[in-house]
Amino acid sequence: MDQTANQAAAAPAPAIDLSSVEAIKDQLRSFMVHSVGVDPDFASQRDWLYALAQLVRGRLSEEYLATARAQYDADARRVYYLSMEYLTGRSLLKHLYDLGVHDRVAEALKDMGQSLEAIQEFEYDAALGNGGLGRLAACYLDSMATHGYPGFGYGIRYEFGMFTQRVEGGQQVEHPETWLRYGNPWEFERPNVIYPVRFRGRLTHFKNDHGETVTQWVDTTDVIAMAYDVPVPGYGSGKVVKLRLWSARATRDFDLRYFNEGNYIDAVKDKTISENLSKVLYPMDTTLMGQELRLMQEYFFVSASLQDIIARHHRKHASLDTLPEKVTIQLNDTHPSLAVPELMRLLIDHYDYDFQKAWDLTREVFNYTNHTLLPEALETWPIAMLEAVLPRHLDLIYKINFDFLQQVKYAFPGQPDVLSRMSLIDDAGRRVRMAHLCVVGSRRVNGVAALHTDLMRAHVFADFNRMEPDKFVNVTNGVTQRRWLLQANRPLADLITEAIGDGWKTDLSKLKDLEPLAEDAAFRERFAAIKRANKTRFADMVRDRTGFEVSPDMMFDTQVKRIHEYKRQLLNVLHVITLYNDLRNGRGGDRIPRAVTFGGKAAPGYFMAKLIIRLINDVAMVINHDRSIKDRLKVAFVPNYNVSAAEIIIPGTDLSEQISTAGTEASGTGNMKFALNGALTIGTLDGANIEIKNAVGDDNIFIFGKTAHEVGDMRAGGYHPREYYDTNEALRNAVDMIAGGFFNADDPGRYLPIRDTLLSGGDHFFLMADYQSYIDTQAQVEAVYADQDAWVRKAIVNVANMGGFSSDRSIHSYAKDIWRVQPVG
Repeated sequence: MDQTANQAAAAPAPAIDLSSVEAIKDQLRSFMVHSVGVDPDFASQRDWLYALAQLVRGRLSEEYLATARAQYDADARRVYYLSMEYLTGRSLLKHLYDLGVHDRVAEALKDMGQSLEAIQEFEYDAALGNGGLGRLAACYLDSMATHGYPGFGYGIRYEFGMFTQRVEGGQQVEHPETWLRYGNPWEFERPNVIYPVRFRGRLTHFKNDHGETVTQWVDTTDVIAMAYDVPVPGYGSGKVVKLRLWSARATRDFDLRYFNEGNYIDAVKDKTISENLSKVLYPMDTTLMGQELRLMQEYFFVSASLQDIIARHHRKHASLDTLPEKVTIQLNDTHPSLAVPELMRLLIDHYDYDFQKAWDLTREVFNYTNHTLLPEALETWPIAMLEAVLPRHLDLIYKINFDFLQQVKYAFPGQPDVLSRMSLIDDAGRRVRMAHLCVVGSRRVNGVAALHTDLMRAHVFADFNRMEPDKFVNVTNGVTQRRWLLQANRPLADLITEAIGDGWKTDLSKLKDLEPLAEDAAFRERFAAIKRANKTRFADMVRDRTGFEVSPDMMFDTQVKRIHEYKRQLLNVLHVITLYNDLRNGRGGDRIPRAVTFGGKAAPGYFMAKLIIRLINDVAMVINHDRSIKDRLKVAFVPNYNVSAAEIIIPGTDLSEQISTAGTEASGTGNMKFALNGALTIGTLDGANIEIKNAVGDDNIFIFGKTAHEVGDMRAGGYHPREYYDTNEALRNAVDMIAGGFFNADDPGRYLPIRDTLLSGGDHFFLMADYQSYIDTQAQVEAVYADQDAWVRKAIVNVANMGGFSSDRSIHSYAKDIWRVQPVG
């Protein structure tokens, strides 16, 4: 049990009273004076944010201590979720909804001459993640808390996050995130919760009194991990899950000898180097220095987390023999993979377990979620780098690999090629395969959509699946309806509650009761009015961030996600150019006016992704200023896409672009958020699109393109993208306009790399092959959209059938099939 929980049991704090408007007003004044230190009559809106946050945080602290006490008393088995990212977004409104006091607080602030809506704008999005991986982790913590599962999250407290994205001259320019400029009002600093994390050094070996070889890791360079705790409340449950984030601290902040010699830079050099570990999310890994920093980050957070998990276990249990009975650890992708050898190191080097007993415990504790089928995205580390940075862990990985390959020999006798494929070590590339380490070191391995799991079993981990078929399971991703409907789209949430009650907030399957209302004309009218208002809000954002005017009368066609070639923003651009050509050449007919919006960040070192962003902006500049098409097509790239932006964009979207190459997207969660808010999907049979299609029905989704099986057959049989270019005039025109400088007369050769990728580079993601199917399906989209009443029917059917895509359902599946945990309290 936490020290804080013990203190609470001994001396419970006075309860925070949120039961009435007057009580809230009284306590806000008190927190403004005693915590913020400002006279309420002269307080700024940021001061009000911090006073309100302190008040809410006090209630959350009370609920966390009660939650921790109940779990401690029940001696519950706990889930520890290890993730490099938690894309939480803003927290104020979410916490007010979770506590059931949103309207009461808004009224109290209004009485005091303040606006909750204005105050919440002063909260920064927490820069703790970048994309779907981090947003999934945030949703899962929310669902654990809502349904009372004893959970705990671990990650890194990034000082600057990834980066703030600005568009300058059409290009992505990275600037530091400043989310901690005014501090984080939600976190509790824990200077008493610190652990040493060791790097580099060397190994020594000697015989102990029993004649056994003992390995010691000595002469290391140490860093201190210090904890910051962030409460994550459940909706209406009174339960709180803790997210513990680690910040790097130097073992020695200041070298007085250097200072006295006048060498002021070297006096603080150790501090600067050490604290780089928690500065940024995903340092650019195009250099060896960047790769090494990322490796050190990953180890830093898992080492601190495992030391903390063991310390927590020891508060109730004397022996680590019971660790698998009381602890289950989920590895969210391969970033925490070093947790496997780190637990082995702790058990062997610190607690005197022999290798076999330590390995038996380790394999029962860990579970691994795979998030990618792309070979290049499966993390590997150079042996030489691991040997330099983490020599003890490389030593243990070799031992784990030797032990594992003995089992492989017995399972597949006479098949040396299998040994090579399944080895944790890629001898040819002299690298360690971290995904293989996760699979071998875990009790369960799960995919995140039905197709993804099938392909994982059949291809990426086929040999492992043949050896241990029961190890591999599926848990389709989900999103929390509390964030992505109740908070992001309050008008629609209120309409739904009025129609079917509020049970959907904790059991999304109840949305099914909406389906008959798709035939109710009055309900459709109110639903459409809400969408129109959300589109107006979205249009305002586009104008404010890009300077381009878009009309809510247009169809809002949106693709917002990480910029990557497999997600095929470029295919969307080819369609935009084709539409533009039809309009300017008089072939537009009665086409629906369309506003196409993009958003997302490209990794700083990803040349092609950044080039695609520049292309989008160049195309937008030409199309948006071409008067000949009479505002029938608009294009915009919204910079710095994040959770707060998504909460405006997603409810205001008509058409959701989910167009990755089939067989490449593990699941996706954006597809779920859009459909939950009444957008129709255009997409391939990839990831969770397949399950969404099955849920909403073929008539309520737009599917195009090659299937994963067809893509595989074409890749194996020889794919020739130039054949599509040569035989399709519209496609050829679009590609030639990109390559020939039509959209960038100042630098005509700027986009030649894009043409080369499509034509001579093999078109790895099959844009050319899927182009015509995409164009034809977009025409079907327009035909349906022309009948607005029919479109709204389909939108309502989409919302009604999103029950299976709640993160609550995902967490119940994890709890039952993987974690073996029960709710407490």
